[in-house]
Amino acid sequence: MVENVSGEQVAARRPGRGRRPAAQVRAAVLAAAGRILLRDGLPAVTFDRVAAEAGASKTTLYKWWPSPGALAAEAYFAQSRRTLEFPDTGDVRADLISQLGAFVRWLKEEGAEKPVSELVGAAQLDPDLGRAWSESYAQPRRELARERLRIAQRQGQVREDADLDVIVDQLWGACYHRLLVLKVPFDESIVESLVDHALHGSAPRDGTR
Repeated sequence: MVENVSGEQVAARRPGRGRRPAAQVRAAVLAAAGRILLRDGLPAVTFDRVAAEAGASKTTLYKWWPSPGALAAEAYFAQSRRTLEFPDTGDVRADLISQLGAFVRWLKEEGAEKPVSELVGAAQLDPDLGRAWSESYAQPRRELARERLRIAQRQGQVREDADLDVIVDQLWGACYHRLLVLKVPFDESIVESLVDHALHGSAPRDGTR
């Protein structure tokens, strides 16, 4: 009995030939979209351009992402993930300064300021992009910060009754506020002050009022 094998199955069996594995194609697409986003901005991230740069089928992109904006949001997450890893040295103040400093440098020195502004703005009008931004980037990043602060709570470096979401809002929210709302210059020099105010507040250090 002769097995009926399609050309597609034969290509898949031959190493180095035929179609690439889906995970490899997806990684190439995200890398290409990330490069385009950081270099040329959100409007440049189109399925046509990304498919051409990644060597992928445009049909594949339509199958995996509901819109170019959703692709751009996931690509941003992939590009920023390594840069914005959250350290745990045992000193929560030092780790917050390190991570928040990396975020500010990523925005102000490494080219992410313009695409982040475009992504957040477009997310208000594009539901697919907004969902992708929240699910692929904002919520996971927020949970990483909360988890680091939970560890600090267990170690006695942060009060047991501290509202961790408020601390996160004070730190990263302050940067987004300056970037997107006030549109004022800022740099890494604000980081230590943000961390100290978030951890210790603005009450007099001796506890007097």
